[in-house]
Amino acid sequence: MLKQGLELKQTQKLSPLQIQTIKLIELPIQELEQRVRDELESNPVLDDSPAEKKDEDGEAKDISLDEIKDDDYIPSYRLRVNNYGKDERPEYNTFSVKESFSQSLLDQLGFCSLNEHQMAVARFLVGSIDDDGYLRRGLDSIADDIAFREGVETDREEVEKLLGVIQSFDPPGIGARDLQECLLLQLKRLRPCEAVSTALNIVRNHFKEFTGKHFDKIMSRMGLSREQLKDAVAVIVKLNPSPGGQIDDSYSDCAQQIVPDFLLDYVDGELKLTMPRFSIPEIRVNRKYADLLNSPKNTTERARKEAATFVKQKLDSAKWFVEALKQRQNTLMSTMRAIVDYQKDYFTDGDEAHLRPMVLKDIADITGFDISTISRVVNSKYIETHFGIFPLKYFFSEGLENQDGEEVSTRVLKKALTEAVNAEDKNHPLTDDQLVERMNALGHKVARRTIAKYRDQLGIPKACLRKEIK
Repeated sequence: MLKQGLELKQTQKLSPLQIQTIKLIELPIQELEQRVRDELESNPVLDDSPAEKKDEDGEAKDISLDEIKDDDYIPSYRLRVNNYGKDERPEYNTFSVKESFSQSLLDQLGFCSLNEHQMAVARFLVGSIDDDGYLRRGLDSIADDIAFREGVETDREEVEKLLGVIQSFDPPGIGARDLQECLLLQLKRLRPCEAVSTALNIVRNHFKEFTGKHFDKIMSRMGLSREQLKDAVAVIVKLNPSPGGQIDDSYSDCAQQIVPDFLLDYVDGELKLTMPRFSIPEIRVNRKYADLLNSPKNTTERARKEAATFVKQKLDSAKWFVEALKQRQNTLMSTMRAIVDYQKDYFTDGDEAHLRPMVLKDIADITGFDISTISRVVNSKYIETHFGIFPLKYFFSEGLENQDGEEVSTRVLKKALTEAVNAEDKNHPLTDDQLVERMNALGHKVARRTIAKYRDQLGIPKACLRKEIK
């Protein structure tokens, strides 16, 4: 029996300008400049030169739209905008950095035989992998998010299939959903031998016992000798629990040039924030199109209207592009100013101890922008300060309360935690309870679950995985 009914759904529709602005906000400055060049090549209405270009005979090729007389064929908004400052194309420093984690995965994705639809889903998956190399979101949630944000319809089965493709990339273990899967992915890539086979069996079927250090139980159930167990554990402890976190150090020797999106100087006790300047193109019309609009009276009315329609379409496109560039600049500068003000003590001297706890919502509340907008601004952007070059993500961290009741950045605790693990006796590694005691002795009031959480974020295995079996 068929049933018919109405269903109300609340949807949010973005304007062309909003979509254009969102896409530009995500781009770091080098990619943005390439995007501007592409637009200049495809739209004859745009020009990146403040002066009129001249041909070999000295005649200007491009003119401002103010010179076009017939208002019947030109939109009513201001047609020529001067967006140039005193320094149109200054020099700014570039810095060599290792190839980014996401970019290395996208490069490998480019060698896969995928259609356009599959490629869109796979790119979204790559963007969902965290800095440690894990995919910590549910596949159903990712499928819904792709449909909402990218307009690409997919389902869990397709997402899982494409995740399998990404999990075949280097470094091994990338795209895992938990530590067990991460270790399994790496073990499957090793050359087969008895120790590797035993390690696979342990991680696949006895992972709980392994993480609980119940070695006697594992030997009993698998019929292993101590030497066999020792060989298998030696294989496992050499695996990388944080494949994404190691990519800059060991995976890629490919370097790329980055340009800081922001420059921060400390002059006479004041912080001065600027952005590397690039010229927002002017809206100008190529002479041949202007001539069509201002053609003699003997030109047919149809020809003039066709020319006017073409130019207006290009003008509309140019208008949205230039306005989106302006909104990008304003959004980035407002966000960075808020970050600098929030972390003023840190930016003054560069002392990590002065880095305040700060999350995306803090800056969203200050600027009035959505958290998603702040996230786009922060992603893949860099700032040059008087004490180094940093990705904007570096300045964000959660907070915890110390024993004096003061809130400090979790970055301070993570640094102390890393130092404690590095200094431990590997024959008797510190348990999470013992790490809590160490942190408390340093003035950090933390719970055991907090230590476990930050240890995971740092890619530090449990004590049993750090233990060296004699």
